[in-house]
Amino acid sequence: MAEIDLNFSTHDRLTSGVSPWGRGAGRPRYHPLQDHLRVDALVVGGGITGAMMGQHLQERGLSVAIVDRERPGFGSTLASTAMLMWEIDRTLTELETFYGYERAVGIYRRSAAAMAGLAKLIAAHRIPCQFRPRQSLLLTSNQEGARDLLTEVDLRRRAGLPSSYLEHCDLFTEFELDRDAGIFSRGAAEADPLLITWALLDIATRQGATLVNASVTRMHSEGGRVTAETESGFVIEAKAAVLATGYTMPEIDMPKLHRSTSSWALSTVPQDPATLWRDRALIWEDSHPYLYMRTTPDNRIVVGGEDDDTVDPATRDAKTPGKIAAIREKMKRLWPRADTRVATSWCGTFGETEDGLPLIGPVPGLANIYGAYGYGGNGITFSYLATQMIGAMISGAQRDWFDDFAMDRDGPGNGVRRDEAARVEMVVR
Repeated sequence: MAEIDLNFSTHDRLTSGVSPWGRGAGRPRYHPLQDHLRVDALVVGGGITGAMMGQHLQERGLSVAIVDRERPGFGSTLASTAMLMWEIDRTLTELETFYGYERAVGIYRRSAAAMAGLAKLIAAHRIPCQFRPRQSLLLTSNQEGARDLLTEVDLRRRAGLPSSYLEHCDLFTEFELDRDAGIFSRGAAEADPLLITWALLDIATRQGATLVNASVTRMHSEGGRVTAETESGFVIEAKAAVLATGYTMPEIDMPKLHRSTSSWALSTVPQDPATLWRDRALIWEDSHPYLYMRTTPDNRIVVGGEDDDTVDPATRDAKTPGKIAAIREKMKRLWPRADTRVATSWCGTFGETEDGLPLIGPVPGLANIYGAYGYGGNGITFSYLATQMIGAMISGAQRDWFDDFAMDRDGPGNGVRRDEAARVEMVVR
């Protein structure tokens, strides 16, 4: 019998502060576990990944229980800035260096397909989540970065990805941004992550899923079934289980390419709409630490960054005043017309991987237990990809390219570069 201890390595202090999400919306109802439960699929975690996973598996005809030990969406999801993008933290150029052209292109195309699928999901269910299609702008502030972005656009054009190169004069004339170069891309969006989460949980429960308030402490995998023990003493049995616990990590062996980091963000007071930048594009810089900006329907600017490797909650919180001041200053330099008065600010501990890709698939050594960890600046897009992949895996389907996101994959420099052609169709029939 294989088992996993779910006494998590990081507990309730994943986030601090106040984000602007979920205002005025009804929260989903969930109830304490009061008896043993048997389902086809158990989803541990009620944030945006768990909500998406539970709704998808229920829609595939499985009986589903979604379990969370705290209020759904009030973990990692609460601290997201919900810049919904297909572009990955690592450029296509970098992924080509790591894994070869065909594999890198396949990864980027699947991310683009996942972003399109997420948009269709929201539209199909008419989810009221302040979803707005946006373009994105990746900026650089030096000539070396400008050359790198030009190479990146050439690679994207070969791959058929919707991006164009902007020189300094283009950025300054069209967007009033004083940067050396940028990449302008279509197909991104912005939304309220809590509203997405709560709506999907509501859809899932109306379709028959069970939403339970319980703390899963241990899982056993034996005889083709997974048994989850809870703190209350009740047991949940399932044919398959999915760990969708965000950045609260269970006590499993994570790959060497994974590490934890923290990020800080703020939302401003409402701006005069006439002072906002063209098209309200999602803006992110290639600097380290980087900066990212978006707007909200009520004309606030959400801006974040200043990431570092702090994971201790007290230390992270103590850094917040200085980090927020640094973010305000960078915002003012990038967009001098901004009113930088802060309405809310927050911080959170997140996970990232060396290659910028998520960790999705079977948990090594634990039959019928899957991990869905959509890391990076486009983590919500990867969460959607995880639903498609794991839904297929539970039904018995397998694709060679699933290994690109595997929980136990080798990272850059650890594996063999693979140049063989990758199938680039989006997942799941």
